[in-house]
Amino acid sequence: MNEILIGYISLFLSAFGAATLLPLQSEALLLALLISEKYSAVLLLMIVTFGNVLGSCVNWWLGIKIEKYRDRNWFPISKQKLDQAQKLYAKYGSPILLLSWVPIIGDPITLVSGVLKERFLRFLCFVALAKFSRYLVIYLVYSLY
Repeated sequence: MNEILIGYISLFLSAFGAATLLPLQSEALLLALLISEKYSAVLLLMIVTFGNVLGSCVNWWLGIKIEKYRDRNWFPISKQKLDQAQKLYAKYGSPILLLSWVPIIGDPITLVSGVLKERFLRFLCFVALAKFSRYLVIYLVYSLY
């Protein structure tokens, strides 16, 4: 497998994992690949956004399926963070998903949207806009220097 393909796959996996409840980061890898100038910026933005949105979709699905287990020790989000995210979601509704890119609160918000049975298409639209916007800003800041 060539180096370029490995870079794209690594970025996808990093973005996917970062959007789930795993402690990963995709921004640093995106910047490293941009700096290398070996990759298409458009393709990088598409791949990183797709991976990150897909990871958030996993959170949404998990929210639908596992909310009944929220009091178990193995539940991936603390009761305090889940309650905080539910309060934010109740206060602001679906547009709160525009904050799904924010570290610490973004992943719980996507999980809570599943717990609260948010319609998938609405979820997908808000999350895709939020995730793409974050990566586009990163790219635009990079391209200024």
